[in-house]
Amino acid sequence: MAAQQKLKVSIIGSGNWGSSIARVIGQNVKRYPDLFDESVRMWVFEEEVDGRSLTDIINEKHENVKYLPGIKLPENVKAVSDLKSAAENANIVVFVLPHQFVYQVCESLRGVISHDCRGITLIKGLDFRDNHILLFSDEISKILDISCAALSGANIASEVAEEKYGETTIGTVNPEDGAIFKKLFHTRYLNVSITGDYTGLQICGALKNVVAIAAGISDGLQCGNNTKSAIIRRGLLEMRKFGKTFFGGVHTETFFESCGVADLITTCSGGRNRKVAEAFIKSNKTIDEVERELLNGQKLQGTTTAAEVHRFLMAREMVDEFPLMTAVYRVIYENAPPTAIVQYLMHD
Repeated sequence: MAAQQKLKVSIIGSGNWGSSIARVIGQNVKRYPDLFDESVRMWVFEEEVDGRSLTDIINEKHENVKYLPGIKLPENVKAVSDLKSAAENANIVVFVLPHQFVYQVCESLRGVISHDCRGITLIKGLDFRDNHILLFSDEISKILDISCAALSGANIASEVAEEKYGETTIGTVNPEDGAIFKKLFHTRYLNVSITGDYTGLQICGALKNVVAIAAGISDGLQCGNNTKSAIIRRGLLEMRKFGKTFFGGVHTETFFESCGVADLITTCSGGRNRKVAEAFIKSNKTIDEVERELLNGQKLQGTTTAAEVHRFLMAREMVDEFPLMTAVYRVIYENAPPTAIVQYLMHD
């Protein structure tokens, strides 16, 4: 009987979260040598750091000195600057890049990835196109003609990289894929649960960033923990309402998984969206200027998602039914006073 083919894993993306998850995957493929090929390729968008190629630095030092400094990556993780070479012959492709680049990357991978490849997206966002909401797992699946699951949870990248205990959720309708992905991502410090509600999982992952902007605005105003707790509670209700109103089959239980309320609490406490929103309120700068100063080349998701959600709701004349998300949009894009966030809470 022929030996089972070992699954080759490629990671598309190498930012803060991409590098952190590469560390997890690099460890786990060695834990299951009968299932996975030991070598893991990680696509790196080529840039220079101190006059040297970031790809070369990662392969020499086994560290992403720009996006995850001070953390060693497993030596079996190889940085690759050519996208097609990074994905060629992969059996599992992990997508972990800003959602603005998904379509361009996937179009470049047409014909490179085989149809029996499994995909999984770690991208926290939704695509609002032609007044419709699209899930990135569905879009990746459609462009590349592969199955695609999704992973989301209360996962601050630096804490995962430092092996501080946390949980995450994988959404897939295929139990066999779920079992394989659990072996790829589950560790003693990252507990993985599986749900069939991959739609609700991705809604949570996108909309929690909008709520985190509201939490950051509240922190910038020094409103206190009571106010922020109210924002988190109201935000969770709007997230659930959005999912149930515009998507069929979304389960209320999903909002109580790591991908739901846990991720929302974490993001509103320590995530980049909260951090930048607080600094924006305390400065006389635009939020884009604050983003450039604080994020070292990384991108906010909450501001973009807030604008997309607003356009979507405007087209359906439903803006007033989601007042917290609308207040975030107006503070960021229409120069409404930051206190609009608190005023919304007072006039429920």
